[in-house]
Amino acid sequence: MRTKARTGLVVAAVAALALTGCSGKSSAPATDPTGGGDAGWSAGTDSIKIGLIGPMTGPLGVLGVSHQNSLQVQIEALNAAGGIGGAKLELVTRDNALDPGKAVAAANELAGDDSVKLVVGPSLTGFYMAAKDTYEQNKKINCQPAVSGGSFAELKYGFRSQEQATDVVNKIVSYLASQDAKSIGLIYENDDTGKAYDALLKQATADAGIEYKGMQATREDDQSHTGYVQKFMDTDAIFISNNISGAKTAAAAVELGYKGKVASGSGMLLNIGFFEAAGDAMNGALAVAPTYDWLVRDKDAWAPGYRTHIDAVVDQFGVNTGPKSGMTTPKGAPLAADCLYAYAAATDAAQSLDPDKVAAAIAALDIPADQTPSGNGIKPGEAHEFYGESDIHVYEVQKDDKGWFTNDLTSS
Repeated sequence: MRTKARTGLVVAAVAALALTGCSGKSSAPATDPTGGGDAGWSAGTDSIKIGLIGPMTGPLGVLGVSHQNSLQVQIEALNAAGGIGGAKLELVTRDNALDPGKAVAAANELAGDDSVKLVVGPSLTGFYMAAKDTYEQNKKINCQPAVSGGSFAELKYGFRSQEQATDVVNKIVSYLASQDAKSIGLIYENDDTGKAYDALLKQATADAGIEYKGMQATREDDQSHTGYVQKFMDTDAIFISNNISGAKTAAAAVELGYKGKVASGSGMLLNIGFFEAAGDAMNGALAVAPTYDWLVRDKDAWAPGYRTHIDAVVDQFGVNTGPKSGMTTPKGAPLAADCLYAYAAATDAAQSLDPDKVAAAIAALDIPADQTPSGNGIKPGEAHEFYGESDIHVYEVQKDDKGWFTNDLTSS
């Protein structure tokens, strides 16, 4: 029994906030959705495990480590406030090393472990699509901060905390149309995500009156992407992979002197490899992403919840710095922290760990952007999508004598 009590008034206020999305600012720390103190209900256990499946090693190791760091910060904040229903949280990590077999095996393991109440991952669309049925069959709540393709609407226990490919395409095509762009090409891996972007761009460009030049499908063993970029030298824009291969495309665009706009998803901002490969030529590149305040120089303008979370991440884990480009990223991923933030809010609102009750409570959340770790509002609804198209920005990446920063081209 914890000694720090919370009154029934606070419980009611937090439940109302979680379920109705009060527009006012809460006095509770942004890293602690329960408001801190005794939650007024018992989880019936002393500990809860939170699972993470991701690439902790290899070319995308920075992604998995960032997810791990943000989840650890979130866990520590919740534990300091009393945990979830009196239970302390523990992080359990599995490295899939970009191996789909390992990803599915880890999902099977964690889905079948009753002590694991929430699983984050496996990262990447193809890996998740192979694992999602296991989660559904085992009634395992799961949240995905690195899966942009596919639909979550038919899932009962799965939720997404990343930008959707549909929203990314609609946002970038709308912006390019506003700039009188006449044509765009796609260079992407020939996987489920690449094929989804290809189909979405065909439709969106047709609706916007922009010529779509088609897709150049890359291969894992490509040493250079110059051949792909050469096909699109006369286009106004090239949309490139959100993953590590996008850095090869960016480098090829520099090598060939491509004059149009290079655009990608949030991976461009989160992966220093893009900037290490292309250098100063990334100046002017477009990144389509949920709120990302790290490159906003006025820290007072950062979303309060984001600022709280990132300060904790940097204090504990530090910052990544590209030795050639000077680009920096925090060693954390707030979109992953949103998964646990939403889970904690939902369990407190439902006053239960029952997966059916928690899944329904997550879907009903409406949490304001100023409180979440990512700085984006969380409102999953029936689609089970944390964020909507209105949360997605088109950022222009820029560099001056003080370093890299972003200009939000979608801000009013």
